[in-house]
Amino acid sequence: MPARHSRQEARERVLKAFAAELDRIIPADPQEPLKGARFLAWELQVQRLKRNVMPMLLEERAALEDNAQVLDGGHCPYCSSNSVYLEKQTTATEVHSPDGPAIIERQHCRCRTCDSSFSPSEP
Repeated sequence: MPARHSRQEARERVLKAFAAELDRIIPADPQEPLKGARFLAWELQVQRLKRNVMPMLLEERAALEDNAQVLDGGHCPYCSSNSVYLEKQTTATEVHSPDGPAIIERQHCRCRTCDSSFSPSEP
């Protein structure tokens, strides 16, 4: 159970978000007028698309990684002990990308030997 989502689910979510933004910029209905009369307005529309779609794409890509969800904590990066257990809770961590904040889910481990806490998905 390494990845949090299937590729198909991730693609569908991203394509749905992109299609919704595209419909705002270029509506499918030819009777609906295009918004914006100047190049600046078009640029702002595209920036909005980037702000709404790119962070979601990063979130979905992160969830598809092999180490997005681990079943075993491995060894402690601080004392190298193997007496590590996975904690049940995960944390939603906000990372900042050039296109806006993305939320990444992280698991947590605790070492029984040195009582350190760490994320098993970190290298």
